[in-house]
Amino acid sequence: MGRWTFLTNHAYVLLCIATDPAVRLRDVSARVGITERATQRIVADLCDSGYVTRTRVGRRNQYELHTELPFRRTLDAEPSVGSLLRVMESRAPGGRGADGELASATGRSA
Repeated sequence: MGRWTFLTNHAYVLLCIATDPAVRLRDVSARVGITERATQRIVADLCDSGYVTRTRVGRRNQYELHTELPFRRTLDAEPSVGSLLRVMESRAPGGRGADGELASATGRSA
C-alpha cells in the first residue's frame, strides 16, 4: 500500500512559509520531503493563485501569505486558508508557545 497524506504538498509548503516568511526553498524541500524543483513549482503555483506574494530582499526572497483567501474548490470555499494554517500550526510538534510563536515547522517526514 502506497503512502499518502490528507494534505497536499502545497499545504505543507504553505505551512513552512507561514512558519518562516524568509525560509529558503532548499529548506522547505528538505522539510516537506520533495525536490527543490517541485518546491519551486509549488511556490510559483501559490504566487500565481494569489495565496503568496514573493518579494526579493537582497539575495533572498521574503514571502507574504494572504490567509484571508478561501480554498480554491467550491466545496472548500467557506473556510479561509488561514483557518487551515492555524489548525496545522497548533498541531505541529512543539506547537505554539505562550508568545504565539510556532516552535517547529511541519513535522512531516519524507
